[in-house]
Parts: sequence; C-alpha cells; structure tokens
Amino acid sequence: MNTSVRVPVDRLGRWVENFTARHGETTLSVAEGRLDGRAADGSWFGAVPPFSVRYDGAAEVAEFAGSCRPPVDWGILLVRKGGFAVARLSGAQVVASKVGQRHVQGRTKAGGQSQQRFARRRDNQARVAYEAAADHTVRLIPDVPILVTGGDDAAVRAVLKDHRLGDLRGIPQPHLVDVAEPRRDVLDRAVLDACSVRIDVTNAPAH
Repeated sequence: MNTSVRVPVDRLGRWVENFTARHGETTLSVAEGRLDGRAADGSWFGAVPPFSVRYDGAAEVAEFAGSCRPPVDWGILLVRKGGFAVARLSGAQVVASKVGQRHVQGRTKAGGQSQQRFARRRDNQARVAYEAAADHTVRLIPDVPILVTGGDDAAVRAVLKDHRLGDLRGIPQPHLVDVAEPRRDVLDRAVLDACSVRIDVTNAPAH
C-alpha cells in the first residue's frame, strides 16, 4: 500500500524510529534529492525536503532534518472561488497576512437564458474575488523569492495573471495539496504543511 504523509521537521527522527520499529532494521540512502529508507521487511520510504529543495548530503536523519529549514523570506497564496489567504513569512513565522471571502453563487439547474445569466453573474463574482486576492498579494508579497500556492489551480492561475504580479510568475512555486476554503485555520495548517517533509511510504505486502 502506498501512502504520503507530511511530517514536521522536528518530528522526523521519531517518525523514522517508529518506521524502524514496525518494519525492522532500516538502511538509509540518498537518491534524486531525497532521503530514502528501506526496511528489513521490504517496506520503503522516501523523504522529500520542503520548498522543492534537493538534498545531497549524508544519509543521516539529523543532517537531512537540518537541511529542511524554511526560507528566511517566502510567501503563501491559497485561492478558491469563494475566498483567499495570502501571507508573508520569515522562517515558519507569519509576518503579515490577509484572509478574505467573497460570495460566489453555487451552480444552478436552470436552463436557457436564465442559466446563461447565472453563469455570467457567477463569473463576475469570481473575477471580483480574484481581483481582491491579487490586490492583497501585491500589497504583501510582490517580491518574495519563493511562493507556495494551494487551493484550486485555476483560481491560483487567475490571480497570478494580474499584470502587477509578473515577478511572482517566474519564481519557484512549490504546490501544496488541495486545501479547504481558505480561513485562518486553513492558512495556519498550510504553513505547517509547507514547512514539513513529505514522506512517500510503500508498505511491503503482508504474508
């Protein structure tokens, strides 16, 4: 069975210890920019550093964890059709942020001209929401060297199309898994996930 989990860097050592306890002696190696572990029972994990960083150090958990510190300056942008969250960060600390919601009507089963009018109104509402997200992105993170994005891909792209955000379109954009409608707690969780190590696990078949 294949699974993926996000593990905070300060819990990585304990996670590897638990993996070893479950699956037997584990041999570590470095491959393709990640830290790999293969256990005695055939189970395997690959630990991928956050922020699209490639790891090329020793096959040691402590050294790997030490390389996974968040950048001193970065931004996060979460967008869905009805809301957004944008934040500037220093390390794992939020320096400035804005969370906002805009009403966008749901879909309708009506047909004909009523459906067309509804679709136009819905598109206009979404456009207003994206413009608000772009305004705050320009205000808070117009010049960060790394931007983490999350939410609805089409909505994120719509915000970044703003002509004022040309500098952001050309920088690394590590992408998070899909997130819920942006709220403050969703933003806080996304920051934690962005700073965490993604571990892909393949468990050996049970005999």
